[in-house]
Amino acid sequence: MSHSIQFSTPSRTLHLPHTPLHRPLSSFSFRPFPLTSTLNHTSLRLRASSSPDSSSSSSSSSPSLLHSPNGTPAVKPDDKSTGIDVDTVTEAELKENGFRSTRRTKLICTIGPATCGFDQLEALAEGGMNVARLNMCHGTRDWHRGVIRSVRRLNEEKGFAVAIMMDTEGSEIHMGDLGGDASAKAEDGEVWTFTVRAFDASRPERTISVSYDGFAEDVRVGDELLVDGGMVRFEVIEKIGPDVKCLCTDPGLLLPRANLTFWRDGSLVRERNAMLPTISSKDWLDIDFGIAEGVDFIAVSFVKSAEVINHLKSYLAARSGGGDIGVIAKIESIDSLTNLEEIILASDGAMVARGDLGAQIPLEQVPAAQQRIVKVCRALNRPVIVASQLLESMIEYPTPTRAEVADVSEAVRQRSDALMLSGESAMGQFPDKALTVLRSVSLRIERWWREEKRYEATPLPAIGSAFSDKISEEICNSAAKMANNLGVDAVFVYTKNGHMASLVSRCRPDCPIFAFTNTTSVRRRLNLQWGLIPFRLSFSEDMESNLNKTFSLLKSRGMIKSGDLVVAVSDMLQSIQVMNVP
Repeated sequence: MSHSIQFSTPSRTLHLPHTPLHRPLSSFSFRPFPLTSTLNHTSLRLRASSSPDSSSSSSSSSPSLLHSPNGTPAVKPDDKSTGIDVDTVTEAELKENGFRSTRRTKLICTIGPATCGFDQLEALAEGGMNVARLNMCHGTRDWHRGVIRSVRRLNEEKGFAVAIMMDTEGSEIHMGDLGGDASAKAEDGEVWTFTVRAFDASRPERTISVSYDGFAEDVRVGDELLVDGGMVRFEVIEKIGPDVKCLCTDPGLLLPRANLTFWRDGSLVRERNAMLPTISSKDWLDIDFGIAEGVDFIAVSFVKSAEVINHLKSYLAARSGGGDIGVIAKIESIDSLTNLEEIILASDGAMVARGDLGAQIPLEQVPAAQQRIVKVCRALNRPVIVASQLLESMIEYPTPTRAEVADVSEAVRQRSDALMLSGESAMGQFPDKALTVLRSVSLRIERWWREEKRYEATPLPAIGSAFSDKISEEICNSAAKMANNLGVDAVFVYTKNGHMASLVSRCRPDCPIFAFTNTTSVRRRLNLQWGLIPFRLSFSEDMESNLNKTFSLLKSRGMIKSGDLVVAVSDMLQSIQVMNVP
């Protein structure tokens, strides 16, 4: 007979017997009970009477994208067979190279003309793409709809769990569409005209329309104009009615809908659009489109405060019938940095948008800002994406610069959840090679981290407020510590809403995390978080049954073998177990 320890709390207050060993804060009762399974394991189970799925949602530490406003799970289990869903690439990798070969850092690809076909999307998924990003600055809604349906078809036919992130344009100042041209080259010494005019006929040569009606009134002669975070620079030399003449001082490539910022006397000019809303009227139409198409995440540009995030999440909850679309806050302005903690706490994740951020703060401050954002996201249990110009040279060249490789390495070393390609995959000449560079660098740095036994030493503050949340947090912290100390092959997490999987991911254990959920939408959203390998699996609240079923299915497909050591946790019974695969 095997033995197990069970901690029971009939209510949130522990009622303790009066014994000589009684302590004021806690006491435990022990009782052995038989296990029906023949698994060789040691089990430590903690149980709270209140449902973790409902109580955890009441805490600010729980990612709200996984819950509806009333605290109940926002998703229902999929009515599928008793099999298990995992993508073919992960399955092949586990079969050939084992647990330790899996990549922990997730990869996001912006989809554009270079990658919008089904075969191209499949190549990206096979190359390691975890999330497909749609930039609503470009393309029509019909075009984006076609991409979304291609990704969904890819998931259905190939077993992938590629999530879809829709990135709003925002109401900051943008360039126009360049008259339909894919790009335009600005050379040093050329004079270009920036105007608020609308052109019925063809656009005059070297003329760019601007989205902000007050543009000509706000700028002054002598101001410096930065395009796309400083990729091209102009100096304002003359104002003529609605037209502003600018001299190119730093040449470069102009792209449609690029962001514009102004500097005057060495300082960013912020007053020009202080009254513009964070979410524009076009953004709201795009958000309605995203809800209708069932996107997994919506990234909000130029977030200034938590109020914007809360407003959008309330709207999503009302319009999407449960609010299971995650909201990602893009940190790309001075206001975002000023209100960083409250913005991240209100959101379901954050993106370090370094391009626009570097146009609003001095360039030398961007690395420190990135590190701060990553640390705050880890502390508050929110996934963090490092984006913008990771491999910018690969838009035109097949090999990155060594400085770009070092930049990617640093983001991986900081334990960011995800890295994102922008123009490299959307319009670059070598999108597959750019993705390969991200994947290979991530794998190498992660392997170096393990070889050096640099176990996660970053102190993580307690984030649970409800009693059940605190239990879940302690279980996951213990599971990660046990995984490192015992050298286990994997952590198994059985989760209905994804919260417990995110807590294990937050600890950054040395081994991969197998996240089993019974809902396809939760599986996709978990694909954004560090170290999680999401599976769709129908399971019950009987952990012994779940483990036997999981072992049987994974062994039959050659993904695990007898003798593998596993730590298993569950958010249904709030339990933790250690066992060898039979």
